Amino acid sequence: MSKGSPISPSLMATKSAGAAKAPERADRTADHAAVVADLAAVSPVLGPNNVVPPTVMTGSQAIVRSLEELGVDDIFGLPGGAILPTYDPLMASTMNHVLVRHEQGAGHAAQGYAMVTGRVGVCIATSGPGATNLVTAIMDAHMDSVPLVAITGQVSSGVIGTDAFQEADIVGITMPITKHSFLVTDPNDIPHVMAEAFHLASTGRPGPVLVDVAKDAQVGQMTFSWPPKIDLPGYRPVTRGHNKQVREAAKLIAASTKPVLYVGGGVVKAHASAELFALAEATGAPVVTTLMAKGAFPDSHPQHVGMPGMHGSVSAVTALQQSDLLITLGARFDDRVTGVLKTFAPNAKVIHADIDPAEISKNRTADVPIVGSVKEIIPELTEAVRSQFEATGAPDLTTWWAFLNNLKETYPLGWTEPDDGLIAPQKVIKRIGELTGPEGVYVAGVGQHQMWAAQFIKYERPHAWLNSGGAGTMGYAVPAAMGAKVGEPDRVVWAIDGDGCFQMTNQELATCAINNIPIKVAVINNSSLGMVRQWQTLFYEGRYSNTDLNTGHDTVRIPDFVKLGEAYGCASFRVEREEDIDATIQKALEINDRPVVIDFVVSPNSMVWPMVPAGVSNDQIQVARNMTPEWEEED
Repeated sequence: MSKGSPISPSLMATKSAGAAKAPERADRTADHAAVVADLAAVSPVLGPNNVVPPTVMTGSQAIVRSLEELGVDDIFGLPGGAILPTYDPLMASTMNHVLVRHEQGAGHAAQGYAMVTGRVGVCIATSGPGATNLVTAIMDAHMDSVPLVAITGQVSSGVIGTDAFQEADIVGITMPITKHSFLVTDPNDIPHVMAEAFHLASTGRPGPVLVDVAKDAQVGQMTFSWPPKIDLPGYRPVTRGHNKQVREAAKLIAASTKPVLYVGGGVVKAHASAELFALAEATGAPVVTTLMAKGAFPDSHPQHVGMPGMHGSVSAVTALQQSDLLITLGARFDDRVTGVLKTFAPNAKVIHADIDPAEISKNRTADVPIVGSVKEIIPELTEAVRSQFEATGAPDLTTWWAFLNNLKETYPLGWTEPDDGLIAPQKVIKRIGELTGPEGVYVAGVGQHQMWAAQFIKYERPHAWLNSGGAGTMGYAVPAAMGAKVGEPDRVVWAIDGDGCFQMTNQELATCAINNIPIKVAVINNSSLGMVRQWQTLFYEGRYSNTDLNTGHDTVRIPDFVKLGEAYGCASFRVEREEDIDATIQKALEINDRPVVIDFVVSPNSMVWPMVPAGVSNDQIQVARNMTPEWEEED
């Protein structure tokens, strides 16, 4: 098992927050109900924990039945020869299977589904190229700690290793990018392997798990019973923080005059936003939320000072740099946040709470390490802080807040209107957020539009912002938005994509149209690979090597995104004038019977600011080209 804390709450109930309720079954007796109640209190097996007596069936039927018993409602996949036996019983299942157009789309859709629901996302593919097409999404889920189970077919066990038709060692390929990868060659192993896969994916630090099932194991006979026994020696995640460490952390907080709550995506994954809110108000400390933590703490709250990182706000980046104490919760000191690591927050002590012990002191040594779930640690820390404040008094943060509030007022996020007469992409994205509101779900691709979506949409709740943070996967937005809409059908779901990203996975618009998944796609069309072009402008003297895509203003427009959207059964529009932005967004919000594609033709010269250039200290943050803030007021 790689990446993720080795944790096995062997006697801990791990029911998914969104797990389906147990269906009423004719053969469930009062005795069975009593057994189920006992099992639910201690079983690590997800789902309703129905008791299924021994029943003879095929391995394929066991896969489908296991998924049903685990509480799965939705699956994203694409059939092929080696997984075909499992698609036959799947046809009779009550689970909703979404037939994608590319396996990568299945993986990203399962990610989007997991991100908005908190449940394990499920994708399925055949062997060989079908399985390898899932690798990008599996790696993406690994980097961003998304609970995912990928089920793949494999050639029959007798020919594994012979370079059989469509054979690929997908277990070997995915071993570095999963919490665990299973190869099943005996059909009798299927129930416990499936249960273990879901347990691993959803507990401790969430992440992807692969289950590769040989074809002969799918067609072979086995005896199915439920729930199975989970046996994962050595997988024992610590969820509760050490009391002594929590008390030491509270002492540091009480002694600090420049504390910062450095909040990472782990708080969102742990569903600990309410707990974070209580801690923030108890300490009075400023809060920064990383790219993966947007919405974990409301953007509108006066204690929120912004997003840190390469394209973070001046107030957030400077808060970390000038801090004397980093209260780090579910974050990993990623290089995009720290800049040059040795110059990051040089005068700060570090409290670091994380479910994954491998992350603590990996990049920055922690003065007070706390291993465990932030869902449990944060309330304990809040109580310890309150007790400490009662005993020694709360620190005076007046000067600290005066400094930070001055930064917020002096260096707000904004943009310069383009000088070419074309639309500012920042305005488009800002208006999408304002007209849709905080109850919407916003899914970004990767690049400039991703950063603008993080900067100019206000996130007031967790699970409203989805993006590929660790891997930076182009093509993530459309399929992830599709999965998010399946998981949260009553919410408006926007895919905010670039013209480059959009061309990688837009075939999933066909999936959306045919399956009545009415996502809305805003193509921020600057006719180029925008972030690459920005770097070429800044660091390569404007030599635009292979970044023009010919999709936007005054080009051949190949493809024409409006025609492409119409061909895929979508309502499609193009916006080239600023005065049409609001009306077109409103029109999109009113259309709910099919997907919507809007081609926003924007300026290629717009750039993402602020920016910390790669390889320099965060102290050298630029608010515009060759412009750094004045720091005289910090003292």
